[in-house]
Amino acid sequence: MTELEYLPYEPRPHQLEFIELVRGAVERGENVIIEAPTGFGKTVSVLAGVLPVAKELGFKVLYLARTHRQMDRVIEELKAINRKARVSGVEMRSRKELCLHNYLREYTSDAYTAMVVCKNLRKSGKCQFYENEKKKKAEVEELTRFFLETPGHPAEILNYAETLEVCPYDVTRMIAYKADVIVASYLYALNPTIRENFMTYLDLDYSDLIVIFDEAHNLPDQAISALSDRMSIHTVNRAIKEADEYREHEIANFLSIFGKGLEILYSEKLGSRDVEETPIAPELVFGHVMNVLGLDTRWLVKTLNEMVAVGDSIREDRINKNKPPRSYIGRVGEFLLLWLSLIGRDDYLFLLTRERGLSLELVALDPSKALTFIRDVQSAVFMSGTLTPLEAFRDVMDIENARLKKFPRMVKRENAQVLVAKDVSTRGEERSLDLYRRMTEYIVEAVKLIPKNVGVFTASYEVLQGLLSANLQVRLEETGKAIFIERQGTSSAENDAMVASFKAHARGNGAVLLGVMGGRNSEGQDYSGDEMNGVILVGIPYARPTPRVQAQIRYFERKFPGKGRYYGYYLPAHRKLVQAAGRVHRSAEEKGSIIILDYRVLWRNVRKDFPDWMVETMKPVDLARMRLYLRRFWGTPTKG
Repeated sequence: MTELEYLPYEPRPHQLEFIELVRGAVERGENVIIEAPTGFGKTVSVLAGVLPVAKELGFKVLYLARTHRQMDRVIEELKAINRKARVSGVEMRSRKELCLHNYLREYTSDAYTAMVVCKNLRKSGKCQFYENEKKKKAEVEELTRFFLETPGHPAEILNYAETLEVCPYDVTRMIAYKADVIVASYLYALNPTIRENFMTYLDLDYSDLIVIFDEAHNLPDQAISALSDRMSIHTVNRAIKEADEYREHEIANFLSIFGKGLEILYSEKLGSRDVEETPIAPELVFGHVMNVLGLDTRWLVKTLNEMVAVGDSIREDRINKNKPPRSYIGRVGEFLLLWLSLIGRDDYLFLLTRERGLSLELVALDPSKALTFIRDVQSAVFMSGTLTPLEAFRDVMDIENARLKKFPRMVKRENAQVLVAKDVSTRGEERSLDLYRRMTEYIVEAVKLIPKNVGVFTASYEVLQGLLSANLQVRLEETGKAIFIERQGTSSAENDAMVASFKAHARGNGAVLLGVMGGRNSEGQDYSGDEMNGVILVGIPYARPTPRVQAQIRYFERKFPGKGRYYGYYLPAHRKLVQAAGRVHRSAEEKGSIIILDYRVLWRNVRKDFPDWMVETMKPVDLARMRLYLRRFWGTPTKG
């Protein structure tokens, strides 16, 4: 069967080349890094490229994405392919999302706790859905066969499993065991513990896998997050109370002395300083408790391992009593064992921070350490609309034996407009209320002239707040368009509802969405047609020069001499800006205006990281010229 038999649509420009590139790389056991523009059809193309090899030679395809929305899209494409050529696929979700047991759904928030709770409920015979699997073996097998013939969304599997009163998570895993394609979040690959459990349960070897990373520009940040950890002093204090409650007096004594040592350290390092965080020598966190108790490292490790074991027992006890299955003792033990094991590593930063009063934080500096397993897979495909320069992505993620390919833009020149304000910037020394007022003028005028929906994405929440302090919201309300503001800390469901409402206004007078670059609405969302005819990008999202950012730069400088600041500071910000800019064009035919309020984008060392279609159409403007260009572009009559 050829790759075209797995392409359910008429080929778009360059899709056949993409498919052949992927197929050839997979056959040869190579990795491939691809940049292809928005609207290209990357998802169906990569599936059409890998499936012929996977089906013929028996490889399992692991398709990884960052958001549920992106994962659902893969299932939709598999459904389309399946109407033309036989293919099976399933989407993995967390235990909590695929569980019908009220206790687990109510009391667990993280993957580890959910796993412990599930194990204990089954062991104690308290999960009727697991018990029903034994009684309804024939029905479960029939359900598994059904979804192997017809790829289904998690909600569909959940509904069928609920009707049968069996475990949806187990049904999903049974389907995954035989499916051609498993769709999952990055966490399944980037978190070592989750990855190993996943591989063990499905009886997979890494050499069995072809791995696809969608929206791969997210990988560096997601890998850093997966390898990092944090613990607050509040967790230590709760662990002390828990130890008293369970009469673990030696542990309570250890934690009390340890906590006192942290407070001394905090007073010395952060107490009188006007900074939020500071690097520390990692041994210092144990100094006080080891001195007071006369412990050496061997006894310290023994104590921490005892805390982990006690934590497991406490979780089990709390499950039996129908209480939330947490253990602060276990959490502290696990964190401190990890902290201790990383001492001496130059790819980690050890921080003392003010967050939540006082916290210890382990910050991973090398995202490539989360991807070492790809050396053992048959092939890995990394694709995104923003990976330029591809060589930098290859270096940072340490991807060996890789082919690099950049596909040309699909946006027609006449449909793209990039205007850069030459008199404003969010550079630190230039920020003021007057600056934000001038930026507000640009934003309001652009919103008036761009039809229907417009996105305004800022370099940070601080810049967004600066604009709001300059009466941006009041001024925008005068345009007659609805205003939606992205808020920190809102749930995915709340945010999705807000974005759906914003999109709906495209059928009326239009709306304005205010958010940040690098956020979920400037990267993870698709806006079609009038849902976003223009984006206004305020500033360049360079990170604040915190100790962690500086440590990242130093680490990359040691690893890539002469490129540390570029890889660790400039390039990540430029990619976030380009991602936000890409929201306006979902196909070659869609028109879109991109207004960038920061003259630094005109500098050669910045714009070299931008795609060709942005650079080719880029024009410097002041407020009057921006009005003129927008009127011409959108066919608005020129006044005066």
